[in-house]
Order: sequence, then C-alpha cells, then structure tokens
Amino acid sequence: MEKSKIVKKIEAFAPLETQEKWDCSGFAVQTARNDIKKIMLCLTVTENVVRQAREQNCDMIISHHPLFFVPLQWRDIDIYCAHTNLDKAQGGTTDTLIKTLGFEISDTQEFVRYVDVEITVEECLMKLKAISPNLRYVNNNGVNILKRIAFCAGSGSEFIQEAYDNGADAFVTGDLKFHTALESPIVVFDIGHFESEILVLPVFERLVGSEVKFIYADEKSPFQNLDNQN
Repeated sequence: MEKSKIVKKIEAFAPLETQEKWDCSGFAVQTARNDIKKIMLCLTVTENVVRQAREQNCDMIISHHPLFFVPLQWRDIDIYCAHTNLDKAQGGTTDTLIKTLGFEISDTQEFVRYVDVEITVEECLMKLKAISPNLRYVNNNGVNILKRIAFCAGSGSEFIQEAYDNGADAFVTGDLKFHTALESPIVVFDIGHFESEILVLPVFERLVGSEVKFIYADEKSPFQNLDNQN
C-alpha cells in the first residue's frame, strides 16, 4: 500500500492541523520507501519497539506518542505519530476508552468528554479496574453516587477544574500528581497513562484497512503492581 495513502486515511480522521501547538504529530522519520506491506503499531516508540519492528520486517511504525528527538540509528524505518490530533478526533483516544467501558458520550469539550450516568463510586471502580491493574483514586468529599463523569485519556489532570465547572462529579484520567489529588474538588480516578491510551491502537488498523499487515508491539506500562506479581 502506498505510504501516502496510509497517511491520508489517518489524517482524514485526525487532521494534523488540530494538534496542539507544542505537539509533534506527523512523520518523525520519512524514508524514500513508498510501498508499505507491514506496520508495527505501538503507544510509544522506544529502542525496544524499533528492534521489534526490524525483527518482524516491518516497513513502518505508527505510534500514538510523538517523538521530539529521533536517534540517528532509527532513521532507516518510517515512523509516523498521531498524538493530540487523535485525542481530539471523534472516535479517537478518549472516545475509545469510554466505549470500552460501556458508556456513551453525552457532551464533548475538545479534549474532555462527558458521560451522564448514575453509578456508584464502587461500581465505577469495578469497571475501571477491569482495564487497569494500576488504578488508584481520590475521593476527598466522600462522594457515593456519580451522575456526570468527565474523561481525558493520557495525562489530563489539568482539566479537573474545567470538568468541575462543567458539572462533573468525577474525572477519569492518568498521571495524577500528589498536590493535584489533594486539592481536587471532585472524585478523580487515575487509571494510568498507558492503560488509558493503549486501547486506541486498533483504531489505526481500522482506518488503514486490510491491504497492510499489522503487528502490535510488545509493550507494557513501566509501572508494576505488586498485587499482580507471582
């Protein structure tokens, strides 16, 4: 499949012009290769992922996280990233998380999505724990019933106040910091950066189609949970 055709399909869904100004979505490495037969999908491009791609004879790597620096030794394989533009796209990163949890989106505010549903904190915890072994949460006000939940996959704790202002009594995201948790006016569920975004990779496969073979990188969160160790 022509490389340009692959990129056009992704960018029709998640246009590059919608990415944040600080972001670096698009080609991180673009070689002279045109015909793409095998693509490795990953959340983050690392030395290990590049090695896997080479061992699997992949022509291209597509990742969610962008690269702001590319080592010289990686420049023999095409690397394409879709980051904040994929976050903002309808059906993108956060939407995929919500769909996986069995919820329906009620409202959209650029990065942040809202779900209106009556559910207990305990019930919400059980749903989230099914996709994240690294789940932790904050409930400063002892809330029991949730009626409006805000979502932002990845590192979205900066939107907690916005979620509160928009009527949310809970927020689901990753990478929650201590003082942010301490000061949160609403319940916050930190499911982990990796766990909140890894679910989006099949979206790339659906967008590009069956003309190309896809290989999923063997990657995991760098954080380990003692409860899951033997």
